[in-house]
Amino acid sequence: MRNALSLLALHSDNSGGSFTPPSIDEFYPQAVLFAGTPFELNRIMLIRLLVMTLLIVLFWLWTAKFKKAYKTQQYVPSRFQFMGEAALNFVRKSIAQDQLGEKDGDRFLPLLATIFFVVLGMNITGVIPALNIAGTSVIGLPLVLALAAYITFIYAGIRKHGAHFFTAALFPAGVPKPFYILVTPIEFLSTFILRPVTLALRLMMNMIAGHLLLVLLFSATEFFVFNAGGLLKAFGAGTLAFGFVFTLFEMLVAFLQAYVFTLLTTVYIQLALADEH
Repeated sequence: MRNALSLLALHSDNSGGSFTPPSIDEFYPQAVLFAGTPFELNRIMLIRLLVMTLLIVLFWLWTAKFKKAYKTQQYVPSRFQFMGEAALNFVRKSIAQDQLGEKDGDRFLPLLATIFFVVLGMNITGVIPALNIAGTSVIGLPLVLALAAYITFIYAGIRKHGAHFFTAALFPAGVPKPFYILVTPIEFLSTFILRPVTLALRLMMNMIAGHLLLVLLFSATEFFVFNAGGLLKAFGAGTLAFGFVFTLFEMLVAFLQAYVFTLLTTVYIQLALADEH
């Protein structure tokens, strides 16, 4: 391995090019618009605005016939609208109603659907050419989504159980009273502190890792093909193949992270509504 790295460095120096690995600085791009103001926009913020605009337009197109159908009592969805209904029904049936039941599932569906499609849309930009970075790869947006989930499950618990929601969460039934000295701080941390933190960090760190991996593979491909000499050029085919495979994997991760984030939000709401509170 040491000899291979030395050979790589030698070819880099002789060809006049150098291999630059990805760094965390990529997640702190320079300002593009309104630099130095509270409205400063960088590349990641522009991606977020683009995704939000596309989602709004997409849902408007999906629901464009609903008002007309309500008036005429006739509705024949196009393939495009059928795709939208199928996507929404996935969140409704497989996540919301599966965990919360039909009534509560439909009650919290607007929030859950918003979280799912926002996370999915922001994640998928990490593999789209010219964008190449996820809108959820910086803590701001994951934290906002996590806080929305946090506020919602606390609201749901208080709405159904009142102040008993907190006492039941912090002082579980069946635990001997002396053990509350240990149990209550643990329950407080796990229920009211770690839930939003883990939601945000899990999403962000997965997107960071995926971005760095793809940049590493495609940067290595560029180096081997254009800068390396001799037999080292052959490594470019290998890194390109791995880059393609991991691009497909990142598309799967983008969906899974949207699913997991939405599912955990639903589970937290379900726990807050549970009768044992």
